[in-house]
Amino acid sequence: MSRGQQTFKQRDLTKAIKATVKAGITVERVEIDKDGKIIIVTAKAEGAENEDNQERNEWDEALQ
Repeated sequence: MSRGQQTFKQRDLTKAIKATVKAGITVERVEIDKDGKIIIVTAKAEGAENEDNQERNEWDEALQ
């Protein structure tokens, strides 16, 4: 029984992770969908929640 066609290569995944780490971004997890699309989920930097709250305005609450 065949495994089917490969949708991604390990070197593609390795390149994506290395580029993300080189950019100074922490990788939390990696997801690969059945079509081979590589999704890198990054961790939030410490203090990032505070930055989000500072950028809010009165329309943020009105639109929710």
